[in-house]
Amino acid sequence: MKNYVDYITEITCKLLAIDSPTGYTKQAAEFVMEEYRKLGYEPKMTVKGCVLVDIGGKNAENGIVLAAHTDTLGAMVSEIKSNGNLKVSPLGGMNPNNAEAENCRIITRFDGIFEGTFQLNNASIHVNGDYNDTKRKYTDMEVVLDEVVKSKEDTEKLGIMVGDIVCFDPRTTVTSKGYIKSRFLDDKLSVGILLGYAKYLKDNNIELENRQYHYITVYEEVGHGGAASIPKGVTEMISVDMGCVGDGLTCDEHMVSICAKDSCGPYNYEVVTGLIKAAKENDVKFAVDIYPFYGSDVDSTLNAGYDIRHGLIGSGVYASHGYERSHKEGVENTLKLLIAYCK
Repeated sequence: MKNYVDYITEITCKLLAIDSPTGYTKQAAEFVMEEYRKLGYEPKMTVKGCVLVDIGGKNAENGIVLAAHTDTLGAMVSEIKSNGNLKVSPLGGMNPNNAEAENCRIITRFDGIFEGTFQLNNASIHVNGDYNDTKRKYTDMEVVLDEVVKSKEDTEKLGIMVGDIVCFDPRTTVTSKGYIKSRFLDDKLSVGILLGYAKYLKDNNIELENRQYHYITVYEEVGHGGAASIPKGVTEMISVDMGCVGDGLTCDEHMVSICAKDSCGPYNYEVVTGLIKAAKENDVKFAVDIYPFYGSDVDSTLNAGYDIRHGLIGSGVYASHGYERSHKEGVENTLKLLIAYCK
């Protein structure tokens, strides 16, 4: 498995380096399509911008979709302030406490990319006596541009306007002990895992019993990533997202998490049972957990009216929607579970 884990880690790092906050995902989707092509598949892009890949399999009337998403958290310029700095509106659930003091890029529509830092208004603790007591809210924070701007007009002359995308630095690193640390492991790590699984199937000339599709969605972070384009004949869908790590949960970064219930309700009993059975029988280190503040792509698929069974798994990720951390062992266990369950 080591060569596949190494491949997944490499692909994930490359994908993390491509800015793709929800609503601005074309470049990341094109990268994913090219990687599937390199493996010998024929991916297609949906009208919405998702990537759909027919992996193959004998039985097309009992197909399975494995879904991950390549859109991330980010922000959008909502106002150019009188001092030339930018007020922003979040894209997805980026908490301002986690984003404070992060470097960012402003993607203009016609005039290139500009750099800045997301800061509390009046950010110097030596000047601002209320620094410690100020609650971090988007209304009280700003992007300080790395440009000589003193006014709204100065910033507008650069070509920056309301509606421009703001991308936060992922700060990706892989440690000598195998920890993978970065913003936006949710869910680019699982995109890497699906590519690694696709590579495994090709390398070993495996023909699956049931037709399988990989569905790399966009707009997951705002709730409608998997709401369309499910192929005919699909009866089951598993969201390969992140496994949460935190108080009250048993998963850690070295495991694959099998979710029994999230904020939308329970996952399909037979699917969850099958995933647990496959993990136990194949020496997969796993945890079963309930996520009280979580929704996945397959939730939106069900809400769109598709008649399918559903499940959710993912490598354990600490500090979700913050500066996240997983481990290569969690990647390996997720890959092993997909291999065991889908064969």
